[in-house]
Amino acid sequence: MGKLQTRLGDQLSLWVRYLAWLHAKPRPDPKSRQGQQLNVDLPTRIEAMRATGIKHPPMPINPATHITDRLVEMGLTEAAGMAAVPLSWKEINAWCERTCVDLPPWEGRLMRRLSADYLAESRRAEDEFCPPPWLAPASEATIRAELRVLDMVLG
Repeated sequence: MGKLQTRLGDQLSLWVRYLAWLHAKPRPDPKSRQGQQLNVDLPTRIEAMRATGIKHPPMPINPATHITDRLVEMGLTEAAGMAAVPLSWKEINAWCERTCVDLPPWEGRLMRRLSADYLAESRRAEDEFCPPPWLAPASEATIRAELRVLDMVLG
C-alpha cells in the first residue's frame, strides 16, 4: 500500500476502534460485588452515554465514509463457532459478487484489517476500565452530562 492508503487506513482504523469501544459492554471485575452478580445485563457504553444525556457522541474524523459504510454492510465481523472472527475473504468476495462492487485489492485488504481492528478493540473494551482509543474535545453537552453524574455521585 502507498503512503496515502496507509494514512487513510490508520484514520479509518481509529474510527472503527472507537465504534467498537462504544458498542462494547464493559464487564466489571469478577472479584467485585457487581461482578459477582449473575445475569446482570449491563448497557453498552453508547447506551450508558445516552442515559446521561449524550444523544450523539462525537466520532473521530472519517475521511472515507463509503469504505466504513461498506464494512458495516458486509458485517463488522462474522460468526465462527462460539466467537466472532474478522471478515473472511470468502465473506468479502460474496459481498462483492452480490452487490456488483469490484473492490480494488488494497481496499479488500483494508476491509479485513478494519474488521480485525474492530474485533480486537471489542475484546479489549470489555474491561470496564479500558480507556477509549480516541477522546473528543469536551463539548458543552458533555460537560453538563459529566456534571450531572458528579452531582448524583457526590450529592
